[in-house]
Amino acid sequence: MYHSWLDRWDEQRARRGDEGKKATDFELDAERAFPDAKTVAGIAEFCVLADDATADPTFFDNLSGDDQGFERQGEWLRFPSDISTDVEENNVVWASITDSGSLDQALVVFHHWNARARNRQIASFFSKRGITVVEIAMPYHFERSRPGSLHADYMLSANLGRTIQSVRQAVLDGRKLIRWLKREGYRDISVLGMSLGSWVAGIIAAQDLAVSKASLFLTAGSLADMVWTGRATRSIRDSLEPAIGLTDLRRAWGPLNLENFAHSLARLGLDLHVVLAKRDKVVLPAISESFLERLMGAGAKLNILELSCGHYSLSIPPYVLFASLSLRRFLSRI
Repeated sequence: MYHSWLDRWDEQRARRGDEGKKATDFELDAERAFPDAKTVAGIAEFCVLADDATADPTFFDNLSGDDQGFERQGEWLRFPSDISTDVEENNVVWASITDSGSLDQALVVFHHWNARARNRQIASFFSKRGITVVEIAMPYHFERSRPGSLHADYMLSANLGRTIQSVRQAVLDGRKLIRWLKREGYRDISVLGMSLGSWVAGIIAAQDLAVSKASLFLTAGSLADMVWTGRATRSIRDSLEPAIGLTDLRRAWGPLNLENFAHSLARLGLDLHVVLAKRDKVVLPAISESFLERLMGAGAKLNILELSCGHYSLSIPPYVLFASLSLRRFLSRI
């Protein structure tokens, strides 16, 4: 009975999230994803470029080498993104900083897709326990939102190239922020990613040796599978399905598949914390389990918490309390 109520609660929350979402045109837009690419005639050529990017260890490396332009005023930090897009607001990165008064540890938070506000409760909870919390705005979110848009449709969409560009931009922005934190004197850097934010946090943790702990909430490996099967992305699948199948979509978004980073996530010096929802309809448990199997096969150091709730109901008691306490214990481990 309780789980039936919980499922209904999640579905009602999902319906509210559907507001403003609609099917859009399918586009390759390869030059956004791969700036050096010439004209791409079709999906097959796009997938070849994606295969090359997947195999390229420098695809998520710093582009400009310029770490200037950081401006801090009180709790707010802003700096220029290394990727320039056609949305001016999106080219400046904003982050809110909740200081702990200590330089021992900083936690960089990447929120879920279409997040409406930063999580002051998380920031307050951990800052009072000696961890400075930095909540970064992902592309097309918060202060970086596209004027007139009802949700972050440019971050994740049926435009294959723009989606790759947006996730890559989020990774580069996060890595640039981490370099700033290290220069400020923070000794240990952790990342926390929620849902879509977990893909960003996961790629950063795989690429950046400055990150010692990564906590991934409501995560999986294949972004293509998540979009194809998830409750929150039905409008995107409706746009994709007439033009591309799941097999090709997996190749096209191969650079964003966390399973391809399994061995890097298993590197020495990185601890992983994963929180999953057994009744999740947005990130299906089957694709999460596939990712965990890949991580364990690579020898990753894993701390896993599975809760009997849904994707959205993780945010309500008692599940949010269990998740928060688990994260606290993970971050406190030496």
